[in-house]
Amino acid sequence: MNIAIGSDHAGFRYKEILKKALAARGHAVNDFGTDSETPVDYPLFIRPVAEAVARGEYDRGIVLGGSGQGEAIVANRVRGIRCIVCTTVETARTGRAHNDANVLSIGERVVSEHDLDAILDAWLDTPFEGGRHARRIREIDEP
Repeated sequence: MNIAIGSDHAGFRYKEILKKALAARGHAVNDFGTDSETPVDYPLFIRPVAEAVARGEYDRGIVLGGSGQGEAIVANRVRGIRCIVCTTVETARTGRAHNDANVLSIGERVVSEHDLDAILDAWLDTPFEGGRHARRIREIDEP
């Protein structure tokens, strides 16, 4: 998969960890920044990730911050994005299976580093189940 990734300063460390994990799994990764733990305005790095995924330039995106909440809000303002905040393997799995989430948001301050790999695997490997909500999700995404 081609994956876009971006963070603010509060998610920078996890972004660097996830970039390595994604590359090790054979995924192509494009880093939209930021490039340090120096404070920045998160929308400057999150919105470009969401827009690139929405345009179809990337299969999925990952955004990171302190809690992941603000990042998800910014990403979800872009038509075609279904960004979920994940704090557990179960939220990653159900977000993919039930909501066809194409962007993952993680908060470095609220998710244990120990859980990162399992959350990433669940989000990458869980297929969308479709079902009765599939048509409705697609209708919401259409312009």
